[in-house]
Amino acid sequence: MKVKCVLCDKIETIENESLQAKKLRNRPIHTYMCMECNERIAYKTQKRIETGNFKLYQSKTTDDEW
Repeated sequence: MKVKCVLCDKIETIENESLQAKKLRNRPIHTYMCMECNERIAYKTQKRIETGNFKLYQSKTTDDEW
């Protein structure tokens, strides 16, 4: 299966029977990102976390008294 990276527009081939290919076929909202872009984003995110200016907003959980 041929896929195109959403960030760098690089075209790659992935195995047709892989889980990633199945997700891309069945759910059009899922997008493909190549390994280089994925690693670059992970590296830059880690650098922002280390500076201390990065805040990860998570949903607040409410404790149910019951």
